[in-house]
Amino acid sequence: MVFGRSVNKSRHKIGKQLAREHPAPADIVVPVPDSGVAAAIGYAAESGLKFRFGLVRNHYVGRTFIEPKQSIRNFGVKVKLNPIEDLIAGKRVVLIDDSIVRGTTSRKIVTMVRQAAATEVHLRISCPPTIAPCFYGVDTPTRDQLIASSRSVEEIREFVGADSLGYLSLEGLLASVGDPRDTSFCTACYTNRYPIPVTNEAETKSDREKEPIVV
Repeated sequence: MVFGRSVNKSRHKIGKQLAREHPAPADIVVPVPDSGVAAAIGYAAESGLKFRFGLVRNHYVGRTFIEPKQSIRNFGVKVKLNPIEDLIAGKRVVLIDDSIVRGTTSRKIVTMVRQAAATEVHLRISCPPTIAPCFYGVDTPTRDQLIASSRSVEEIREFVGADSLGYLSLEGLLASVGDPRDTSFCTACYTNRYPIPVTNEAETKSDREKEPIVV
C-alpha cells in the first residue's frame, strides 16, 4: 500500500491504460518478470489478448540496470531470463516492461524473444520515457546514459529492435495511480522538472561513474 492505494491495483490500471493508448496487432502478452507482470495482466485484460509467462526469471540474479559495467549487465540478462519457446514460437508478442533505462537490456530481451521464434515483438512500457536522473534516492544512471534523454521514441524502437514501441503517457500514469491533477507526485525523471532544486554537486558525476551507451 502506498498513499493508501494498492500498488498491485495501480499497476493493473496502468496496464489497462497502456492497452488503451497503445494497442498492438498481436497474439499474446508476455511480461518481463517480475517488473512487468502486473501491468501485463492489466494489458491482457483490457486488450483481450492471452497472457503468457513466455519469459522465466532466475530470482538469484538482481536488477541488471544498476550494475556498474555494461559487460556485467549483458551477462546478467543472459542468466536472469529464459524464454519458453513453446509459448513464443510463431506468435506475435506484446512484451511488457516497466521502463527503459539505457536501452541495452531491452535490446537483449527483444533479441531473446525473436530468437525464440516470435514473428513480431511489440514492446510496451508502463511509464513515460525516462529523460532525467533521480537525485532523491533511486539509483539511476547519469543523464547521458538515459537513452530517452537524447533519442526519439522511433530511434529507441530502432535501437532495441522492436516492431513497435509504445510508452504510457504521463497523464495516463497519473490517472492510474490517483488524481491526475494531484501535484504532490514527483515526475522529475519524466519531465526534467524537479520539485526541489538540484545542486551542481548533485548533477556532477565522476568520470569512472559515466559509461556511454554501447550500440
